[in-house]
Amino acid sequence: MATAELSSPLERAVRAEGELKLIPYAMAGFPDFDRSLDIARRFATSGAAAIEIGIPFSDPLADGPVIQAAGQQALAGGMTTAKALRLAAAVAEGPAAPVVLMTYLNPILAYRPDRFARDAAQAGVAGVIIPDLPADEAEPLVEQLREHGLDTIFLVAPTSDDRRIETISRHSRGFVYCVTLTGTTGVRTDLPATLGDLLARIRRHTSLPLAAGFGISRPEHLDVLRGRADAAVVGSALMAEVLEGRDPQRLLSTLLAACRSEG
Repeated sequence: MATAELSSPLERAVRAEGELKLIPYAMAGFPDFDRSLDIARRFATSGAAAIEIGIPFSDPLADGPVIQAAGQQALAGGMTTAKALRLAAAVAEGPAAPVVLMTYLNPILAYRPDRFARDAAQAGVAGVIIPDLPADEAEPLVEQLREHGLDTIFLVAPTSDDRRIETISRHSRGFVYCVTLTGTTGVRTDLPATLGDLLARIRRHTSLPLAAGFGISRPEHLDVLRGRADAAVVGSALMAEVLEGRDPQRLLSTLLAACRSEG
């Protein structure tokens, strides 16, 4: 079993302690800078275990139509990696949940990895998710991020075999991101019947918390995850509320209540 060297604040925040945790997602700059900052701040002080802040990118391969639309609007409004880091800093200050950045490799390379690691750490960011960076090809970027105290979070897909799961678990810090289904992010009616088996397989390879994401949007999804995962990541459902002109806080409150319920 792969284990983390030391327990990080993010790992301690995400680990389930009698109830499922929630990690909401907000896109930096969507629908604009000020409103995305307000949304992210409220998410981060709502009782969530951590908050994931997306840095918009023009070619987001792992993202479904809702997150893509949010990212395109953010880019059209002038959001950049530097501005996203400023937004993350404003969210991370004070008694807020740990901030995790979700980005792609190209924006980090364009920003310069050493500068990105330094600025993210100075912004108070706890960890970074880079879905298009394979865990076994992640050096030296992982080393640069960890030198600045940032956890590196990698994704396990339903198609990952045991050898791949072991590699991903060994390179991860903070938590392991468990993708619930094959494909991109987006709201789904049901979670796959095989999800429990996937989570059990990952558990055999790591002592890190497991956060399940992709397709999670309703309380009954959380019932499926309770006792199997430590946390649920919810993105598209919340950003869909913003796209429709509604306050996503209401849905977040419903999901948080469901996390604390035994169904």
